[in-house]
Amino acid sequence: MNFDTNNFSLFCKTISRLRAKDGCPWDRKQDVRSLKKYVQEECDELLEAMENDDPDHLCEEMGDMLFLLVLLSEISSEAGHFRIDDVITGINDKMIRRHPHVFSDVIVGSDKELKEQWEKIKSLEKGTKTN
Repeated sequence: MNFDTNNFSLFCKTISRLRAKDGCPWDRKQDVRSLKKYVQEECDELLEAMENDDPDHLCEEMGDMLFLLVLLSEISSEAGHFRIDDVITGINDKMIRRHPHVFSDVIVGSDKELKEQWEKIKSLEKGTKTN
C-alpha cells in the first residue's frame, strides 16, 4: 500500500484550521451529535458507491467519510478526549491482535476456524474492557 504520511498530516492540519477561531463557521459549530446525520448520509452514499461498483464515486465517498472521521477526532481532541493518533493506534493494535494467523505463529485451517478465532479474540477484548 502506497501511503504518503505528509498528505494525511496536511489533511489533519486543514481540518484543524477549519475549526480554528478564524476558520469556517459551519465546521466550528459542529459537535459529535450534530455530525450524526452527516455520518449517516455519507455512509449511505458510500454503500451506494460500493453497490454500484463505481471506483470514482467510491473514492469520493471515502474522502467524505474520512473528512467526518478526522473532524470527529479533532472535536474530541479539543475536548481532551482523544486524538487521531489514538484512533489510528487503537485500530492498528486491534487488527494485529485479531489476526494472530498473520502476525504470529497461529495456524488457521479454514474459514470457520478463522471466524471462531476472531469471535474468541473479540469476546476476550470485550470482557477485559472497562467501560
